[in-house]
Amino acid sequence: MFQSLAIRDFRFLWMGSVCASFAMQMQIVARGWLIYDMTSSPMALTWVMLSFMLPSFLFSLGGGVIADRSRKKAIMIISQSLNAIATVLLAWIVVTDQVTFWHFIYFGLFNGTVLAISMPARSSVTPEIVGDKNLVNAMALQSATFNLARILGPVLAGIVIAIFAAGDTTSTFGVGVVFFVIAALYAISVLATALLRYQGKPQRLVESTPMEDIREGFRYMRDEKIVLGLLIMGLVPMTFGFSASFLLPAFNQDIIGGGPDDLGYLMMGMGVGALGGSLMLARAGDFGRKGRVMFLASFAWAFAMFGFAFSGSLMTAMVMGALVGLFSSVFGSLNMTVVQLAVRAEIRGRVMSIMMMTHGLMPLGTLPVSALAEYVGIEVALMFAAVMLLLSMLLLGFWIPELQRIDKGHGSHVSNV
Repeated sequence: MFQSLAIRDFRFLWMGSVCASFAMQMQIVARGWLIYDMTSSPMALTWVMLSFMLPSFLFSLGGGVIADRSRKKAIMIISQSLNAIATVLLAWIVVTDQVTFWHFIYFGLFNGTVLAISMPARSSVTPEIVGDKNLVNAMALQSATFNLARILGPVLAGIVIAIFAAGDTTSTFGVGVVFFVIAALYAISVLATALLRYQGKPQRLVESTPMEDIREGFRYMRDEKIVLGLLIMGLVPMTFGFSASFLLPAFNQDIIGGGPDDLGYLMMGMGVGALGGSLMLARAGDFGRKGRVMFLASFAWAFAMFGFAFSGSLMTAMVMGALVGLFSSVFGSLNMTVVQLAVRAEIRGRVMSIMMMTHGLMPLGTLPVSALAEYVGIEVALMFAAVMLLLSMLLLGFWIPELQRIDKGHGSHVSNV
């Protein structure tokens, strides 16, 4: 289950991922609670998410070219350092009670831009460090790290807010302290990355202009139908499937009637299920019939969302949320792993940037879900999202049936079916 951790550089990469994942999950709770407390609007949550993800659409292609042309280690260190500095500034604004809704928009745009430029490099590092045979295990362990943070990060954030708010759940001081903790975690992640021996030398050896590199990336996506299908699979179904996650603050207050601690428990429930899914994949290793497993996981994900939509109590919501987390984790980890296995190393950064660019469009797909939540109700919005998740996967399987026949996903060609 933990074979990839025997590789020294992967251990440090994993340690950096632990800190960054905890920082991200704590930020989601602190930011989501404060924004919804300030605005009482599901649409406000969506606009902030849009500000964070829109730069992925605008700048990730440039990030992919940089990843294939530059040393990836330097890109990762610079980007994480900028995140730490920006988080310290936001923490000061929050702790001094000067924060407004627009601050989250501005910082979302900045952090999203940094992520868009750096994420293609970070995403393409793992296969270069561990190799194809260990990639399923390594990706599952990184996913498990992220999901462990989903369990403990929200609880930690809720505890910090409760302690420093001194019982006043409307206090911004406790949220500000959380952001200082987040900045410290980003700093530790920078240190872990700096300890890598791996430098991430450029894979791009042919002299060409950045625009020619970008065009080559799109041609590759066009010509490789299965890679294109995996890209769509990682965008459309996941856009609707993750509605349950980004609507959690609204679900918590409007359906459960809970406070920040209950929001932490709901996120913990999803995280427990997602961690279980990641560990199952890590234990399974490089198994066959990955395509069929992805489709089955997506169908189970949709039905779990139906159950979550109708859960009227905290305990039921936690159980159904755990199932949502489990099946979404299996689906998402497998999708990303098969893409990594399928793509040639010299073009991997650009393909990952195209994936990030399309993921930047995800908030646009969540706008109708948010509108339904705002004007009709959370339950109806989640039911709609579950139906669209199920329908999109059925249509994708009909359009590109080869996706269901993907076996191990690696070899001389992507169509290893």
